[in-house]
Amino acid sequence: MQGIFGGGGILWIILIGFIAGLVARALKPGKDAMGWILTIVLGIAGALLATFIGRAVGWYDPNEAAGFIGAVIGAIVLLALWGMFSKKKR
Repeated sequence: MQGIFGGGGILWIILIGFIAGLVARALKPGKDAMGWILTIVLGIAGALLATFIGRAVGWYDPNEAAGFIGAVIGAIVLLALWGMFSKKKR
């Protein structure tokens, strides 16, 4: 988990994941009811998604991780996907 944000320990990953999740939730319109733990998971998952896609397309080298902006964009994509698949049937 050290290379997710290119930084150090687990506390750094949790802090940046939380901030990236908050920014993503603020930028995506609509209501996203989730607590702070899911916000952290959202930010970390967004970074993993951005790193995976970036490596697949050739934007990142194999030992390079997505940065903060990539994590936010990945988290927004995950929020949009979650909104598409969790629509309640009427």
